[in-house]
Amino acid sequence: MHEFHHERARALLANATQIVDPQQVQDAVKRVADRLNARFDLEGATEFPLVLGVMGGAVVFTGNLLPQLSFPLDFDYIHVSRYGDEDRGGQLVWKVVPRQNVAGRIIILLDDILDEGETLAHVKQRLLDMGAAEVIIAVFADKDLGRKKPIQADLVGLTLPNQFVVGFGMDVYGYWRNLPGLWTIRPEDLKRVE
Repeated sequence: MHEFHHERARALLANATQIVDPQQVQDAVKRVADRLNARFDLEGATEFPLVLGVMGGAVVFTGNLLPQLSFPLDFDYIHVSRYGDEDRGGQLVWKVVPRQNVAGRIIILLDDILDEGETLAHVKQRLLDMGAAEVIIAVFADKDLGRKKPIQADLVGLTLPNQFVVGFGMDVYGYWRNLPGLWTIRPEDLKRVE
């Protein structure tokens, strides 16, 4: 774990550039909520989805999204981590598996960002293997990597450039998930604290 002081966490943000302001963030969350409500808030509907938040990145997106959903739902969370070389896949370990029975359920899988997509692809397949009827992936942001990913999100709040972005659940060395807007960190500043 990278250990550095409060001042260094602030220094990372000192040269950062805000690319999405708090209002645009909230507009993106509302877009996802509106799409989900259009599908599930139907008179006479009998299917209530199970919403799963991918911790810890999805905590802010989940907390902002859930109060805007106008249909009954069950909620739980999952936690997966990669060990080893994160850039090359590494070993995916489930720290928290879904505790509710997913068999036969429609799952809404929430995450903060669709980056490389390997983790979400694995999680979706695991849920389908457990008998989920359908897995709908809703992400706050999709990072434009300029290449095909192993999985596509069904619902996307906004698309981000291929830069290091923090805020609204996304962190830099564990810091700044709490920012209400999105900021890009300069690569040279990231190298400085490694």
